[in-house]
Formats: sequence, structure tokens, C-alpha cells
Amino acid sequence: MNNKKSIFTYIIACIFTQSLISCNDDFVSTQPLEEVPKEVTWGDPALAEAFVFEIYNGLGQGGFDEEMQSSLTDESMFTHPGRGINTITESRSNPADQGMIKDSYGYGPLYGRIRACNIAIENLTEPLFTDNGRANNLLGQAYFLRAYYYQQLLRFYGGVPLIDRVYELGEDDYMAERNSYEECVNFIVNDCDRAAELLTGGSRAAGRATDVAALALKARVLLYAASDLHDIPTANSKATTMAGYDAPQLLGYTSGSRTERWQKAKDAAFEVVRMTNLGYQMDLTAPATAEEGTEHYKILSLGGGSKTVSADGVSELLLARHFIDLKDEAGNYIGRNNGPNGYHNWAGNTPIQNFVDDYEMIDGTRFSWENSVHRASPYQNRDPRLYATILYDGADWKPRTSDVAGRDPANQIQTGRYQINNAAGDVVTHQGLDTRNSPIEDWNGSYTGYYFRKFTDPDPAVVDQNTRQYIPWPVLKYTEAVLNYVEACIELGEEAEAKNWLNKIRFRAGMPAITEAGDQLRSRYRNERRIELAFEEHRFFDTRRWMIAPQTTGSKIRLINVVGTLKPGAQVRTYQYNPDNYNYTYTPVELEPGIENRQWQDKMYFMCFHRDETNRNTKLVQNPGYE
Repeated sequence: MNNKKSIFTYIIACIFTQSLISCNDDFVSTQPLEEVPKEVTWGDPALAEAFVFEIYNGLGQGGFDEEMQSSLTDESMFTHPGRGINTITESRSNPADQGMIKDSYGYGPLYGRIRACNIAIENLTEPLFTDNGRANNLLGQAYFLRAYYYQQLLRFYGGVPLIDRVYELGEDDYMAERNSYEECVNFIVNDCDRAAELLTGGSRAAGRATDVAALALKARVLLYAASDLHDIPTANSKATTMAGYDAPQLLGYTSGSRTERWQKAKDAAFEVVRMTNLGYQMDLTAPATAEEGTEHYKILSLGGGSKTVSADGVSELLLARHFIDLKDEAGNYIGRNNGPNGYHNWAGNTPIQNFVDDYEMIDGTRFSWENSVHRASPYQNRDPRLYATILYDGADWKPRTSDVAGRDPANQIQTGRYQINNAAGDVVTHQGLDTRNSPIEDWNGSYTGYYFRKFTDPDPAVVDQNTRQYIPWPVLKYTEAVLNYVEACIELGEEAEAKNWLNKIRFRAGMPAITEAGDQLRSRYRNERRIELAFEEHRFFDTRRWMIAPQTTGSKIRLINVVGTLKPGAQVRTYQYNPDNYNYTYTPVELEPGIENRQWQDKMYFMCFHRDETNRNTKLVQNPGYE
């Protein structure tokens, strides 16, 4: 019995062994299911395209994150605590706690995207597939994206290590020194030039880089390079932390002609500006009406596409982060994130009085709280762009949701407190529905008395609290290029040309021409840029590169208190904004201490490198003020 069992076992073993020997070798050389081999990816144009398109995810949500960068500036404030906002606005950033930094500016995430660009460039320079037109277009996009991501690093940190190859496993050293600011500028400009060359005449698709986008990015980088912050003699005279720094070449130019830098910025911007077919309503010779000016700005701020497109089909977007039906993304909820609590929204980022005050009167004069007429009616006869950008007390807005409609049949923003009559006829106080004393989700009320209107779909059918919106984020646009050109012209003393183009923007907005010269012209230009590019992630960098942050970003937050008192004989049961029934008072005040205590320290001109990065790369020199 035992012998039979042994023979049987031996036969089975032989059969099993023979089956292994006769197996197809493919069994032991299968490809991993979660990866695509390099030669397959770069030999297939569709897969190569998918690789390059994925790199665009480094744009994140554009600027439509719940915590917007505008709340790190004198444009808005963030309503909800504990998100790292105060760390930056109160100048408490340090290598252990940088504060709120989005991935689209994050050191590690951006280098991950740059590595992907390097992989694409390496494999598309000599493509394995035969469609050269497609290969060149993808290569151009890779060069553009590398330039864009390095630009994000440069304007946040100053000079950074320039990595233009793909690191491999087993290398002796993975550390790299920071390149000088000038070297970084030259590298980015070269990538932009290469991208523009490769993308010229190629296919164009929404959300993808073009030759014009590459030229616009180049113009932005050269404009920054010519600015005060990056001219080391100028910067040293304005900031003590800069003057005492041992490696100034990492932050700007220590030599060379600043005039030449402004000329390069002007020439680069003009390459875009001269393409006048890109401009919307930029051919007016006199101001549009106030109503037209507001409508023009609405069209531009909503992207100039689909149902918001202008009559002539023009969109000024040179590159945008788009949102579509196929994906449910955080950027779809800009209305919910920032809208009024009386509409069941979150009031995340709310405009501050410091910003609202900088909208001029319709005649081009400054608004002033010392002017009794201005103070009595602060929202009348202002720059038409105000009404397309800000929701203020008494502004008309969408229909309220069904559970709130009976409290506000007029559909108007209520950010004050007002007298009304109760059922017995007694005068009582009605707390505005969009305040922090509202009966509707008061914890989401604005501290400042204002809400976003810009970037919010005005369609009454779009209920902001739970309906996706499809407003594109402007990564690069024509108006920015025009403003860049204007600034360079001013700094070169070419004031007539500067005013010519600056007034084209103002006429479109329904505002009169600027006629000043010298420092007054520079001041008017800077305010115009502030208004025209509101909430588009320019103010954070503009106040730094102009080195005016101590007076602007470092200022205490101001808000508005609105009170409506019934006029004698007026009887009101349900509140509605109405000067016939009410005397209104408007009082600007500072935000109470403890919520956000803004202050400025000069170290904040540049963001620090996180200690984890300097530990990983001991050659990474820290920025001034953080040592």
C-alpha cells in the first residue's frame, strides 16, 4: 500500500514539473497592471498626450479654492478660523509652520510637476511616433508648463534650484543649490520662447497652452524682474531684512541696467498687446455708459464663454482652468464657498472695506469718507466695476431659497440692521439676513458687510448652495498683458503710450480718461490694476514687488456697519432697502481684535522654505528673516 502511494505521488510530481517546463515564458514576464511601459507611452501619441495633459493638474482649482489667496491680501478676509490664513497675514510664517500655501505654489508639489515636464521633454524631443505636428505641440505644452511652474516658485520663493533633467535611482547626490534670480528668469524666458515657437500655428483647445499664452507668461516674468523687489539696491533701501542678507543674488539683480529690464518687459508685453483681436471692447474712444461698463466687466469676469460670451464672440482668456459637467470639482462651488449666509452659503472669502474704498467715483475722483455726499450714499455713482464685483447692502441679487423667500421678497443683500414694525406696531430691530446675527446660519455670515459677486453665475436658476457652476479661472488673459505693458511704459517715461492703453481699459469700464503724469500716473495705474484684476491672485505679488505691502497688506481690516432707521410715519413689516422709508448710516470700523490681527514684517516679501526641505537639501539657503 505504501509503495503504491509513493509511486502515485511521484507520477503527480513529474506531471506538475513537466507542466512548469512546458509553460509559456509569458507567464513569468507579465507587465504590471498599474503601469504602462515607457516605450509604450512615448510610442503612442494618445498616451503621450494623456501624460502631458495630466501635468495640467498642477493648476489645481485655479484660484477657486475654498481659501482664496485674495484673503492673504487687502482684497478680502477669510471668515472661518484655523486654516493657516492668519499665520501669513499676521507675519507669523516660519520654517516649521509656513501657513496656508496652496499646492499650486507648494515647493514639493511644483517640483513633482516639473519632473513630469522634464520626462515629457526628454521623450518628445525625439518622438517615437511619426506625427511630428502632434509631438511638437505636446513638447511646446511641456516647455510652457515647466516655465509656468518655475514662475510660480520664483515669485513665491525667489531663486530656486533649476532642474532640467530626470533624476534616476542610485545617483550620488540629489541635493541642489539655488540658482540666482537672474538665472531663473533667463531659464523661464527661454522655455517660454521655445514653447511659443513650437505652439505657433498648432491646434488650440480650451485649457491648453498656446503660443500667445507663452508670450504672456514671458511678459509677466520680465515685468516682475524689473520691479522694485528684484532690484537689489532699491530693495535694500526699503527693507532691512533684504539689506542684511548674505545672498542677494537669490532674490534679484545685483548689477546690470534696470532700464534694460523694463525695456525687455515692455517689448515682451507688446508682443501680446499688438494682437488687438484678443481685446474685448478695447477700441472705444470715449467711456461706455455706466450700465455698459458694468455689463462689460460681468462678461469678462465670467469667462466670456458659452452663455456669457460677448456679442462678437470675444473671450480675453489666453489660458484658463475650465470646469465641465464630467467632473464634480471643488472649483465648481465658488458661489457656495463665498456667497451670503442668507442664501445658505458659506461666506468664506469676503471683500474688505479697504478694497471697496479704492473704487473711484464715476467721475474719476477718489471716494472719501470725509465727503458728506459720499458718506451718505457710499454705493452710488461709483466705478461701474464695483457693481459687477461686490455684493453690498441693498444690492439686488438672486431669489432667496423657498424657506427664506418670505423674509425677503425683494431679493436684496441685507448686511445691516434695520428698524421695522412688529404686529403690534412697535418699532423693533431686524437683523439683516446676511449678517452674523441672521436667523439663517449666522456662523457663516460676513464680518465685513460684503460678499463676492465676481466669478459667481448670476443666473437665478443657479442656486449657489448646491448647484455646480462653470466659471473658468483666468490663468493668463489679455487685459493683464495690457496692464503689464502700461506699467513698463510708465517706468520708461513713455507716459502718452501708457495712458493711451490704460484709458482703453477705463473706457470699456465706463470710466473717464486718466490725465495725470509722474508719480500720480503711477498711483492711478496701480489702483486701476487693483480694480481690474480683483481676486485674480495678482494683488499678493503686486504689493510685494512694488514694496508697498507694509501700507496695504499689513493694514488692519476695515469693515462697514450699516444701520437703517425708520423715517417718521414710515410703516414697514417686512424689511426692504428703500431710502423713502429709511435714513441709512454707514460707518467704517476696524475688525475687532482677536479675529485677525494683521501686521507686516519684511521677511514676508518672500516665503520661507519649510524645514523639511532644508533638511532634505542642505544646500538650500533659507530666505532672509527666517534664519
